[in-house]
Amino acid sequence: MSIEDPKVLTERISLIDGFDMNISERTGTYVINEDKLTLIETGPSPSVPYIKEGLKKLGHSLDQVKYVIVTHIHLDHAGGAGLLLQDCPNAKLVVHPKGARHLSDPSRLVAGAKLVYGDRFESLFEPVLPVPEEKLLIKGEGDELEIGPDCKLVFWNSPGHANHHLAILDPVSKGIFTGDTAGIHYEQLAKENIEFHLPSTSPNQFDPDLMRESILRMKEEGFNRAFYGHYGMTENPEAAFDQTLEWLVVFMEEAEAAVKAQETYIELTARLKKQVTKRLRSLGINDDHEVYMLIELDLMVGSMGLMDYLSKRDV
Repeated sequence: MSIEDPKVLTERISLIDGFDMNISERTGTYVINEDKLTLIETGPSPSVPYIKEGLKKLGHSLDQVKYVIVTHIHLDHAGGAGLLLQDCPNAKLVVHPKGARHLSDPSRLVAGAKLVYGDRFESLFEPVLPVPEEKLLIKGEGDELEIGPDCKLVFWNSPGHANHHLAILDPVSKGIFTGDTAGIHYEQLAKENIEFHLPSTSPNQFDPDLMRESILRMKEEGFNRAFYGHYGMTENPEAAFDQTLEWLVVFMEEAEAAVKAQETYIELTARLKKQVTKRLRSLGINDDHEVYMLIELDLMVGSMGLMDYLSKRDV
C-alpha cells in the first residue's frame, strides 16, 4: 500500500485520504492535532490501513488517539470504527445517541448496506466489527468535548441525510465538520478552482425539509470553513451551502417528475445526470472528466434515497 502524504488544511487539521471504494478523494479522515488527538470519520474498514499510515506520516502513534468521532453511522463514514478501535487502546468513539447501538451491534447497518451495494458489499466494507459499549461516548445537541486547553468542540444535531447525524463545530478554525448533511464537495473540481456541491440524498432517512433546516442553520452561523465527509474543505461555506440548497430543489423536482412518469431510480439517475452535465459543461468541464466516476455513483445512490423518501411520503 502506498499513499500520498496527508493534506494539511490548517495549522492543526490534516486530512488522510481513505481511498474509499479504491477511489482517491472520495472519503477521508480528519486529524485534529490537539492535546487529545482527535479523528473525525473512519471511513469503511478497507480505509483503516490508510488511516494508520497517514497518522504515522503525521508523526502520531495509535496510542495517542484519544477520540474518534463519527458524524453518522453509515458504513462509508463509520464502518471501520470497530477495526480501528482495536488498535487505539486509549480512544473513545464519539457518536450520536441514536447511532450508538448500531455501532455496538452493526447487523442492521450491514443488512441495509447490502441492499444498496449488493455483491460489492464484501470488497467495499468488510470486516464490519462491533465497537465495545465501554468505548462509546454519546454526544448530542449542544454537548461539548474538550480536546485541548483552548478547544471545546461543540455538537449539533444535523438531520436531513440521517436522523442520527452530528455536525461538529471547531471554535479554533471557526469551521464545521458537516458529514453528509450539507452535501458533497468535489475535490477533483476544486483543484480546477470550481466549487461544486451536490446534496447527499441516499436512503433511507433522507428528508429534504430537515436537510434544508440543518443547512440554513450552518449558513446562519457564519463559519469560515466547512469540512466535508466527501471530501475536503471549502473556505467559502456560505456559497457552498447555497449551492447545495439550489440543487436540493432540482433533485426534488426531478424526483417528483420521475414518480409522476412512473419511472425507477435508474431513470431518475439519468435525469439528474443530464442536469449536472449541463451545469458542468457551462463551467468548462468535459464529459469525460474523472469527477463523473464519483458523480454517477452519488446520483445513483441519491436517486434511490429520493425515491425511497417519496414512496414513504406519498403513502
